[in-house]
Amino acid sequence: MRSVGVREFRDQATTLMKLGETIRIERHGKPVGFFVPVPTPKHDRREIDESLDRVGEVVERVLAQTGLDEEDLVRALVPEDHQG
Repeated sequence: MRSVGVREFRDQATTLMKLGETIRIERHGKPVGFFVPVPTPKHDRREIDESLDRVGEVVERVLAQTGLDEEDLVRALVPEDHQG
């Protein structure tokens, strides 16, 4: 999986998104988000399910690599004012 800094993602978002691959977005070397492409323009249910499966795989990899649990990951990635 490709990793890019927040500034690089911001400056090159269009180009990076055209690559069609999952991208980990980092700030100071720590993940702050992910770009996971969804097939376009025809969104059938199977393609959407496959995209969501890829998101799940990315989350599982992040959890395994960092030792975080799901709650820790949410706290690390979601601002406090957006947490349920």
